[in-house]
This record gives sequence, C-alpha cells and structure tokens, in this order.
Amino acid sequence: MKVCESIFERIVSPENLFAAWDEFSKGKQARGDVRTFAWRLEQNIFALHRALVSGAYRHGPYSAFTICDPKQRRIHKAMVRDRIVHHAVFAVLNPLFEPSFIAQSFSCRVGKGTHRAVDALERMLRKVSRNGTGPCFALKCDVLQFFASVDHAVLLEILRRRISDERAVALLTEIVDSFAGEHQTKGVPIGNLTSQLFANIYLNEFDQFMKHELKIKPFIRYTDDFVVVSESEEFLRCLVQPVENFLRERLRLTLHPHKVTIRKYRQGIDFLGYVLLPHCRVVRTKTKRRMLRKLKSRVVECLAGARPWESVEASLQSYLGVLSHASTYRLTQYFVNQYWFWLTRWP
Repeated sequence: MKVCESIFERIVSPENLFAAWDEFSKGKQARGDVRTFAWRLEQNIFALHRALVSGAYRHGPYSAFTICDPKQRRIHKAMVRDRIVHHAVFAVLNPLFEPSFIAQSFSCRVGKGTHRAVDALERMLRKVSRNGTGPCFALKCDVLQFFASVDHAVLLEILRRRISDERAVALLTEIVDSFAGEHQTKGVPIGNLTSQLFANIYLNEFDQFMKHELKIKPFIRYTDDFVVVSESEEFLRCLVQPVENFLRERLRLTLHPHKVTIRKYRQGIDFLGYVLLPHCRVVRTKTKRRMLRKLKSRVVECLAGARPWESVEASLQSYLGVLSHASTYRLTQYFVNQYWFWLTRWP
C-alpha cells in the first residue's frame, strides 16, 4: 500500500485553495456568506493560506438545521472558509484513496452513483438467479446511525496508515475533531464534503474484509447500505454474525437491528428507492408518494408566487428522470397529467 508523503503543501497551496473556492462556490454566489467572502476573495484566500501554513488554522463552529428527505436528518453547515478547506483536502486526498476502493462501492464516487448501483445489483441478481430461473436471495443491511457513529480514533488511525505527512495528519485531525457527537469522540457531520470521503475510507475497511477475507463476490455497498446476493438463504443467515462482529470490533459500528433482512428475489429487493424483481424494476411506493407530494407542494408554491416556474419544471424533470430508470410508463404519464391538472385547476 502506497504511503503518501509531502501532501500538506499541495493541500494548502494558494492554487489549490483558489481551485477549491471555484468548486465550492458553484451555484452559491447568491448566498450572503458566500458573497461576503467573495467581496475580498484574494485577501481571504491568502489569509487562509497563511493560517494553514503557520498552523494557526482552527476549524470554526457549525450551524445546524434539519431536513426530511425522506427521513429526518440533522445537517451541520460549516463556515465558508472551512468549506473551502474541505474542498482543498478532498481535491488532494480523493485521488490518493480512490484506487484502493473496490468496484462495488458506489457512493460519492465519479462514474458511480445510485442508478449505477441499482444497475449493478440487478446484474448480480440476474446472474445468481440465472435470469430468474433459479433460487436467489439477498441479504440487505444498514449501519445504525453511521455518520454519528464514526469513531475519530479509528478514522485517524486508518488515515495515518496511508499518510505519513504529519502536518497533513494534523490538519485532518483538526477537521475530524471539529465535530463532536454525543460522546465527544464520535461522528462526522453530514454537511461536510470531507465526510463523504471519510465515509468511503472508513467503510473501505469493511469492503476489503468482505472481498478478501470472506471472499464475497456478489456484494454491493452504497454508503452504509449494503447487499449480498446468494443462491443459499442459509449462507446469508450465517454471514450476518461475522459481518456484525467485524463492524463492532474493527470499526465500532452496529448493524441496525430492524434493517437486516433476507428476501427472495421474486419477492422484490428494495434498494436505493427501487424494487428489483426478476422481470422488471419498479419505484418504491414510499418514493412515488413522496415525489407526488413534493411536486404538488412546489406547484402550489409556484402559483402563490413563492417559487419560480423554472424550479417547478426542473423538479418535474428530475422526478421523470428517476422514473426513467424503472418500468414506469403509466406512472410517468400519471405524473405529467397530475402536474398539469394541479397547474391548471388549483384555486
């Protein structure tokens, strides 16, 4: 495994910080805190550079808010200068760690994503079931409160195995320890770009365990959701305990007790908003209802003047994009018809 040396200077270089600003500020120019930082951009970037080089940089506090999409999540938003540092760190570290990730990891990676993860799982199911003609089962698991449970000491130990640059490690420690969970030594904020990278680095330990120690091939992971496919239901049942042991002992994580399921392929495998069946793919019922509810809400806001027409049209196209990845011709027509019905008939 390649050890990375002398990467601190690459992270904190003015060129990387300005590139991080460009990446961070895309689509955010209208926000007040972003405009304030941009007003004296060069002075702010060079001041940040000096603070990083001198070791005086300290991560600022977070502002928190809650979203429901679909389940309730607590998002923590860092200050602009800190988010620029996150982008600068990500730009240097992600290419270093990316080659070590397995092909079956699909979260927050270039060329991957939810739809490709669903496509890959569907190929696995068809292969194991011999195109739906043989027995096929899927073990689906979820880590309990993953982002809130990431252990700082374990994460930093994993990072130190690949990074020998002490100044870079000190900066990463500052970022990791800037967010303290209930026990002060756990948790990474969902709002940080670095948290996506840290999640992949952290769970890559689990991926390597599944691939090299347990020799599991029909395996796929998206963040903390993962699926194993097999012809044998008994094999999957016996797999739960070693998986649970590794997560607890090595990564200090716990499987969600109510989200460990084994289902037959013909019953439908629910994954990332879709349900996979031997001869079709459909959208999860909760996902359909949520999209319809949100679309109706956006139309009402548009008619009340609280939302521009363009954003409502963009929402419709986004939902139609989701539907296009499944067998949903009738549902797509229903969405379009409902959209125009609400738009023309709403009082």
